[in-house]
Amino acid sequence: MKTETIVLLKGDGIGPEIVTEAQKVLQLVSDARKEANNLQLEFKEELIGGIAIDQTGSPLPEKTLNSCLNASAVLLGAVGGPQWPRPATPENPHPPRPEQGLLDIRKKMNLFCNIRPCIFPCDSLKEKSPLKEEIVKDTEFIVVRELTGGAYFGQRQEENAEGVAYDTIIYSVPEVQRITRIAAQLALAHDPPYPIISIDKANVLASSRLWRRVVTETIKNEFPTVKLQHQLVDSAAMIMVKNPSALNGVLLTENMFGDILSDECSVIPGSLGLLPSASLNGWGKESNGLYEPIHGSAPEIAGQNIANPIGTILSAAMLLRYSFGLEREAKAIEKAVAKVLDDEKHGGLNIRTKELGGNATTTEIGDAICKALADELNQLNIEDFADQVEVDSTGHLIPSSLKFKRRPMTLCEKIICNSAVGLPAPYDVRPGDMVCVKVDWTIASELTWKGMEKTYNAMGRPGVNRNDRFWLAIDHTVDPSINDQPKPKALIKASRDFQKEAGIKDLHGPNETILHTDFYRHRALPGQMIIGADSHSCSAGALGNFAVGLGAADVLMPLVTGETWFKVPETCEIRFVGKPKFGITGKDIIIHVLGELKRNTVGFERACEWTGPGLKYLSCDDRFAIANMSTEFGGIAGVFQADEITANFIAKRTGEDANYKEGALYFRADEGAQYSSSHIIDLSKVEPSVCKYPAPDNVAPVGELVGMDLDGVFIGACTTAEEELILAGLVLEAGLKKGYVPVCKGTRKVTPGSASILARLRELGLIDVYEKAGFQVGAPGCSYCLGIAADRAGEGEVWLSSQNRNFKNRMGKGSIGNVASASCVAASSFDMKVTDPTELLEAIDKKKWEEYRQFNVVKGEDIVISEPAPIIAKSGEKSNVDKVESKNVTIKGKIQRFEDHIDTDAIIPAEFMPGTSDEDLGTHCFQYVRPEFRQKVKDGSTIVVAGVGFGSGSSREEAPRALKGSGVKCVIARSYAFIYGRNQYNMALYGIIINDDAFYEIATEDKEIYIDIPNRYVEIEGKKFPFHLSSMEEKLIEGGGVTDLYSKYKNELFRVTIKHALDADNERACKKACLGNDNLSW
Repeated sequence: MKTETIVLLKGDGIGPEIVTEAQKVLQLVSDARKEANNLQLEFKEELIGGIAIDQTGSPLPEKTLNSCLNASAVLLGAVGGPQWPRPATPENPHPPRPEQGLLDIRKKMNLFCNIRPCIFPCDSLKEKSPLKEEIVKDTEFIVVRELTGGAYFGQRQEENAEGVAYDTIIYSVPEVQRITRIAAQLALAHDPPYPIISIDKANVLASSRLWRRVVTETIKNEFPTVKLQHQLVDSAAMIMVKNPSALNGVLLTENMFGDILSDECSVIPGSLGLLPSASLNGWGKESNGLYEPIHGSAPEIAGQNIANPIGTILSAAMLLRYSFGLEREAKAIEKAVAKVLDDEKHGGLNIRTKELGGNATTTEIGDAICKALADELNQLNIEDFADQVEVDSTGHLIPSSLKFKRRPMTLCEKIICNSAVGLPAPYDVRPGDMVCVKVDWTIASELTWKGMEKTYNAMGRPGVNRNDRFWLAIDHTVDPSINDQPKPKALIKASRDFQKEAGIKDLHGPNETILHTDFYRHRALPGQMIIGADSHSCSAGALGNFAVGLGAADVLMPLVTGETWFKVPETCEIRFVGKPKFGITGKDIIIHVLGELKRNTVGFERACEWTGPGLKYLSCDDRFAIANMSTEFGGIAGVFQADEITANFIAKRTGEDANYKEGALYFRADEGAQYSSSHIIDLSKVEPSVCKYPAPDNVAPVGELVGMDLDGVFIGACTTAEEELILAGLVLEAGLKKGYVPVCKGTRKVTPGSASILARLRELGLIDVYEKAGFQVGAPGCSYCLGIAADRAGEGEVWLSSQNRNFKNRMGKGSIGNVASASCVAASSFDMKVTDPTELLEAIDKKKWEEYRQFNVVKGEDIVISEPAPIIAKSGEKSNVDKVESKNVTIKGKIQRFEDHIDTDAIIPAEFMPGTSDEDLGTHCFQYVRPEFRQKVKDGSTIVVAGVGFGSGSSREEAPRALKGSGVKCVIARSYAFIYGRNQYNMALYGIIINDDAFYEIATEDKEIYIDIPNRYVEIEGKKFPFHLSSMEEKLIEGGGVTDLYSKYKNELFRVTIKHALDADNERACKKACLGNDNLSW
């Protein structure tokens, strides 16, 4: 590896401070790019100026000069100060001046060319210019000044006895030729080439007439593609203040004119501290150069750490560009400087020193630039080394082979990244990316399988990707009392028939387990990608995997192909701190979170990441309740940071389940990972609360509702895990010991989540306790939580339940459901009035509780933190299939207007699912909340306009199918619930997003509207409004939905469609970029 030496001449005044910051920048470039450039920089400090005089007696010591002559480049701070020259003495009657050292080094190094750019380091500084912003906004030129000839070096005569003095301007042809050639090289460094504007005074001076002739001949003969024009110096000086952008290009001038003009143009950016300069003795890597900011030593602020180092740091960028040919690294520094200086409006950090209106120190500016530069240099390493990574035999990236840093990722992003297929460089993901992912598990119920089977039939029953990675549980519509009835009987048969046909290993029969309960307990592992045909599939995220509920057809696709697509969501971080009081469960915590942060707010359409030091107090069952109700919070997934508690929980798996303990991947969010927002929840402040009907975030402390009459209480549903059932049983036991007697009114029911939990409760004697407390013990199933099987709350009945949802009609038509922890429900069951459970919780035998819950009783293996290893795209890999044809779709219709948060229960009530066809579902669309909806569609009101969160609630693909089947042509909303949004496009129903308030003010019921899909606008009352529809979503719709795309592309459908969407995005980006101007380097 080659080593190049840079001499640092820190000099006087602020010189040492500003050069130190530039050295930090150069050292970072050297360290980050040494392998790519096969180059390492070393630094050598020498004396110059006043400090050199004080220590050696000379402003340019011989040692300094020799070091500079032998160096690859020289970086200078500043020289001079009021203390020099020192007072004359008899021994030294003419003490040297510091500035003489600068003149001498330029002469000794033969630095004949000075380059000084006139630019704004960032866009937002244009308003700081003393000239009007509209005058200077496009200014970008480079002054190239001949530095060793002309009047400053010609024959001169100081004033003589006759009062005469003179200077002589002398130039030779070779001197003009060599400076012209450097100007031409600078011009050619841009595409298209810069024009050269040669500045002279040819109408008066003989030397200028020679200058003009030689410049003209040199450009014509040697650089014919470079445009040349000549400008008189006085005219140029006027233009520079009147219309400086008219001089854009390369200003080529002799020494004295260049001295004056370069000082004049330095005022344009508004601060001398911003501009760099370079003095060269030639062009190319073999030349030497001295680089310095244009300002002086500023002795009045020296040593205060308030000097602006920008000019010196930009001089370091010029050093890399002209002395080492490192153009990309130089641009990286310039981008980093712009990032730091620009204001927030321009996407910058707005970190500035005092003279620019900020309060940052010299060191803080340097540190901020280094931080921004590290990202830019890493991007260069990605470009250079992305194709040099190593993969294993299956095409998975070997993370240790990366020679660059991936962007800091959240825990959720890392799991998605690890599951990605065909991931392009830099092999990371960020919000908004469209990625194809491999799916570890798919899960479904008998109800959602029936919907999936419709798509499966349409695909020709192609078989499954892996018969040992589909978890099918018969739980939604079943109960021993009704399983012989036609509907559940048919659903049970359909699931069993498919199990036999496809050889499914994990079919769980009627009332054996709720879909999510035993899957989480016995199959799920950290780091997996899990897709379920139910909105509460996110429950498995309790173990640190990315588990998402999707629509039936959406889940069928990975079942068949092993893959699906994702638009990477933003991640919302919820950090738990503090220790919860005894008896506070995961259910209490998620209810508290809903009360504090509300539903469909910070978590809406985002992945929720549950982290923080408070995790050590939460068992996996606590985490399960929180992950389960992440969907009520508005999230698409609820992912916990898997830890030793997780490993211990998995270690408890025995028998056949012990086969599912291997393969866990423990990820950690990176430092600097970007979250949409972060929120702290103090667990010590959580108290029992209730989600009041009809919304999960309508939360009140239980104390405010004490005494409210109840018609029924229910303990069960997937969200109520084993520990919570045990705790509720102990609450009942404590009440019975206190002599509490259940009143003879209302309904009490407990339904454990699985047969194994039921058996354990029976073994512990808690089933007897429940029964003594008046509870009927149900067979595992969804029961009252869904209200479509045997258990349904009556119209007008008020219930308190440990389930997860309390929407209208959720527990049965007209029912009034309120949600609380199982302990609160148990305490309220005695008098059938809402009761604070605290007294009974305090009466529990804590030793028995710990013995029963078996928290951390088994020690798992030591966890090892992993990094994502996706299957990466091969360099130059291209799809060999035809693209989805674009269609010029336009839609006309009248509006049916809806409010915010229209849920899927409202769109298509569960009792009408799965339906025989889209048209059949359409006959029940909005049946309970807007009975006239279907007729209005028939009459031409085919456009639904709604607010935020359209399609929230259950993950039923029947919602968009019902809309489509009723005749709806398009849905317009401010936003869509994640699952519904995917279903909408997978089912080929147009759904577009508009956030303009003005649109919603005029888009009222029955208004006519026109929608132009390819041009992305809607028109209403003569006004046009742009809308958002991603290319991926458009390609899915244009392809006829996932079923039609599968028939065309088979198992490649998601890889192909994502690639087509990315191609479309790149094409649009390319067209947009072509309209802009390339930033010019200097």
